Amino acid sequence: MKKILLIVLAALLPFLAQAQSWPSRPVKFILSLGPGSGADLTGRMLADRLSKQWGQPVVVENRPGADAVLAINAVIAAKDDHTLLYGPSGSFVGHPFTLERVPYDRNELLPVARVSNTVVVLAAPASLKAQSLKEVMQMVREEPGKLNYASVTQVYDIMMAAYLKSAGLDMARVTYKDAVSAQNDLVEGRIQLYSAAYAIVRGHAQGGRIRILAVQNRTRAPGLEAPTAAEAGFPELTLDGLVGLMAARSSGISDAVRERIAADVKAQLNDPALNERMTATGQIVNPGTPAEFAAAIDEQSKNLATWSKAIGGKLK
Repeated sequence: MKKILLIVLAALLPFLAQAQSWPSRPVKFILSLGPGSGADLTGRMLADRLSKQWGQPVVVENRPGADAVLAINAVIAAKDDHTLLYGPSGSFVGHPFTLERVPYDRNELLPVARVSNTVVVLAAPASLKAQSLKEVMQMVREEPGKLNYASVTQVYDIMMAAYLKSAGLDMARVTYKDAVSAQNDLVEGRIQLYSAAYAIVRGHAQGGRIRILAVQNRTRAPGLEAPTAAEAGFPELTLDGLVGLMAARSSGISDAVRERIAADVKAQLNDPALNERMTATGQIVNPGTPAEFAAAIDEQSKNLATWSKAIGGKLK
């Protein structure tokens, strides 16, 4: 038995040594969102902390566009275990259900560390007579086809479309190329329900121009007086906006390095000061191991497959 343990230990030593020596040079986080987004702000906060811990620069590079495809392909093309993807999982999880062809090898994406959950809310114009999510849905039932909705990503569009179909409701989906146009239309009452990152609509909510009806996360958001969708009576509209670090499988990153990165991320997020700053950007701090992040992504994929099947395939 002792001999077997020694053999196993000898086999693991190179990987453990690699984890301890990583990073040996600057690290790059490629973000799938633009500057100023919640994920961008938290990514830079975390990069600054990890840079000090690792003794190497951690550079943040924004590659927004094409629903995260640009950022994903940049990470895969780098073939470098010091280049990581940082951002929400919703985009790449949703690609098989939103794109005619996924322009990269999905098996390349390897979970490294879960960081947080983006606070996603359902908001309505302050001018709308409905005061709750239940009342909005009642309006939809009474006025079929007359009310509109929009979402921050197509993943939330698919979830909403599946719910509406299951409930026998008729509500038109409106698509936008940017969040600013969607916000403006929400404030003006041209759309009646908007699924959006709280960080995006917070200013309008605090200014009294829109009303937050519910939080779409599993748990309530710190500092936000709004029920979860489940608490409001709509568990079908629950989806956590996962944010984390991914690596390219072809980069050769080892399991030991992934575990090391996740442990270091968790250690930084345990700092109350950083936790508070990230919460202020509309994130729920929720660190996780590679296995925990992978399980959460897998759950999202299974839910999306169910919703997509319910609506008969891809959104039109």
